[in-house]
Amino acid sequence: MKSLLALGLIAAAFVISSAQSFDSAKVFRAKPHNEKQVNIMKYLASILQFNFWYPDSEMHIVDQMEVDFHVSADQSNIVQTLMEKNKIQYEVLFPNLQEVIEKQVRKETNSTSRHSYTKYNEWHKVGKESGRRKAIFMDCGIHAREWISPAFCQWFLKEATRTYGKDKNMTNILDKMNFYILPVFNIDGYIWSWTQNRLWRKSRSNTSSSDCVGVDLNRNFDLAWSTVDSSKNPCKETYCGSFAESEPETKAVTTFIRNHLSSIKAYLTMHSYSQMLLFPYGYTYEETPDHNELNEVAKEAVKAISSLYSKEYKYGSSAITIYPSSGCSEDWAYSQGIKYSFAFELRDKGKYGFLLPESQIKPTCQEIVLAVKSIANYVLNQAL
Repeated sequence: MKSLLALGLIAAAFVISSAQSFDSAKVFRAKPHNEKQVNIMKYLASILQFNFWYPDSEMHIVDQMEVDFHVSADQSNIVQTLMEKNKIQYEVLFPNLQEVIEKQVRKETNSTSRHSYTKYNEWHKVGKESGRRKAIFMDCGIHAREWISPAFCQWFLKEATRTYGKDKNMTNILDKMNFYILPVFNIDGYIWSWTQNRLWRKSRSNTSSSDCVGVDLNRNFDLAWSTVDSSKNPCKETYCGSFAESEPETKAVTTFIRNHLSSIKAYLTMHSYSQMLLFPYGYTYEETPDHNELNEVAKEAVKAISSLYSKEYKYGSSAITIYPSSGCSEDWAYSQGIKYSFAFELRDKGKYGFLLPESQIKPTCQEIVLAVKSIANYVLNQAL
């Protein structure tokens, strides 16, 4: 029997245009150098509308950490003045967020064009491209039907088709393993990011009495749910939902995985950004029983990444390497007995952040394919 590699792809949402304008909004990178400056930044975040890019909330800010966040035009001068007054080191990554968005993806060149592996695509193109493959439908989302396709990622599928029978290693992997991909985990949020809010990150459900919409789906899995780095406040970016697996998207993924546990050997999930390869645990600093082995697998995968374009990825357990978080999919998958559970944080390290240029899509995919091949080969060797 072929082993099964389940690839959960939690994609960053990319937008052509948005009803919400980010005109003159700024993206800052600040670096507090002592506890006083850390506390000042946390205070500013609590009274002003900081939208964190990295880390995901003020609670994770520590001295010497580079903190990326964006603020609206009417608050940017206040933030800048207060940081200067308190001698907090900072730089402006994007002086006008809207200009960057409009330059990156223009509607007039994208609305009628076909799906492209080197561009950010609207959902109808992603869905159509996925539908060209043999697919399993999942009821998922409040407005959409979700896809799981027995492939890898779309770029990998294209490359695998081209190299099957020519690349001995690739041929061996595809002969012995099945790959399942979830191209877009959060369809409703993805569509919203193209039509209403470029930087939308949550789902679009409203399961609370609040007017605030959406759940952070990667805080909604049923392991240590709502214990670390998650919020019970529906208006927060890290809102974990009303209960574990409350969201149809989460439930669809967990149901699929539970139904295939006997053959699933590995789980990979793709995020952005910060160039890291993480493994459990995320909700605690304690090491898993498989920590040393997972660390070695990650080390070799990161080495494979750097062999192509010399990009450096940090690796290690999630809580230690990035920051603690709970209710995350890779921790949950590991708890189900899927030992080789990894989360990729893709390019870059913050120069572009969530606005990675399309020119970096192909090289990012190429280097990550090498990492996944490394992991897949290891899993195959262990299964033999």
